[in-house]
Amino acid sequence: MLATFANIFRVPDLRKKVLWTLLTIAVFRVGAYVPLPGVNTAAISQVVEKFQEGKAGGGAAARAINLIDLFTGGALARCTVFALGIMPYISASIIFQLLATVIKPLEELQREGEAGRKRINQYTRYATVLLCMVQSFFMSSWIKSSPWDVELISPGMRGGPWFDLTTMITCTAGSVFLMWLGESVSEHGIGNGISVIIMAGIIDRMPAAARELWNSVDWSRPFTPDPGKHNVLMLVFFIVMYFGVVLGVVVITQGQRRVTVQQAKRTRGHRVYGGQRHYMPLRVNQAGVIPIIFAQSLLQIPAMLFGGLAARWRVFGTLHGAFSVGSFTYTIVYVAMIFFFCYFWTAVVFNPIKMADEMKQYGHFVPGIRPGKMTAQYLERLMTRITLAGAGFLAFIAILPQLIHQATEIGVTTAYLYGGTGLLIVVGVALEIVQKIESHLLMRHYEGFMKRGRIHSRSNW
Repeated sequence: MLATFANIFRVPDLRKKVLWTLLTIAVFRVGAYVPLPGVNTAAISQVVEKFQEGKAGGGAAARAINLIDLFTGGALARCTVFALGIMPYISASIIFQLLATVIKPLEELQREGEAGRKRINQYTRYATVLLCMVQSFFMSSWIKSSPWDVELISPGMRGGPWFDLTTMITCTAGSVFLMWLGESVSEHGIGNGISVIIMAGIIDRMPAAARELWNSVDWSRPFTPDPGKHNVLMLVFFIVMYFGVVLGVVVITQGQRRVTVQQAKRTRGHRVYGGQRHYMPLRVNQAGVIPIIFAQSLLQIPAMLFGGLAARWRVFGTLHGAFSVGSFTYTIVYVAMIFFFCYFWTAVVFNPIKMADEMKQYGHFVPGIRPGKMTAQYLERLMTRITLAGAGFLAFIAILPQLIHQATEIGVTTAYLYGGTGLLIVVGVALEIVQKIESHLLMRHYEGFMKRGRIHSRSNW
């Protein structure tokens, strides 16, 4: 393993990519500690302490802030220039991917290839700026509402519109800068840049989650703890379940349904060509982490919208509570959106008709299935059933932190990193990065991380 890491820095191109990625992550983490103009830094430390001690996780609004803060790496709780994170860009990408299926001009742009993709990316950036302005306005309203009875605004900035304007400009600039960082990593670094930035923010919260879990045990009475504390057996159970969840995520991420494909035999003279049998892998989790990211980023919009309105008009308090993390309405809509985006993304990336036509053209067929239309129907039916299993697993992983928090009264910070989205993103992005590093090493005749086999079917999102 150490030799493999040493080989990474022996390949010039790979060394540049790794160093650029690490530099980008370092810039992202530094920006996550730069406060917004006009924010009381002393009050921020009190809010961060509440988050670290789990005192801010008592209500639905606090759970929503904890969830959003997970993807920003603590930037939202600190009220920094990266408080909105990269989620506005993801939300804009979702909107245009959905619009491309119903609006004909956008669909035609997608078919134009690279030129059309650049034009859609340009529209996505404009929409990102618009979403940042709207979300930053509601964020400034949230800061003015003094969450958890802590005044986050400096005395000289209270009550004036200058704070709203500076917050909107600063947060928008921070999110646009993160968008550029993500695109630069995708072009010059290792892996998908947006995914790497999200993973870096999630990993930053893991030490605090481990410390919160450790402090939840009453070490003075390890087997008969006081009320509200856990014993040592529960700690062992949490650790075992954590590795079980990680194993399940890896299995589903790597899981495949192998379809047997037969090549037709061709006789030329006295020789017979073809006739080989191989397998076509269909991934169980074809969409990767995209459905959960799409669902959470879209559900953040009504949560922040109604939260900002409820801070000024109490009539919106009911809607804000309905779309807060942990509520029944939020959970139902969350699960439904995960299933929808699983099937939607699978339909976008998997075309059974085109696949069946190519198999027929090259003389391949599925044993027992007629080529052409029957093969397309077979692949579509098979992919629909596989996607149902993958969507069910993603939905379970997504709501697992809520179940753990409600059943064991474990801290919110630990619950959202124990399973669910955070773990799924970290595992998926880590597998993708390892796969890309292995590819570069194998091109230079170096051994990768896996000596006896290679990691196949990594998530590409």
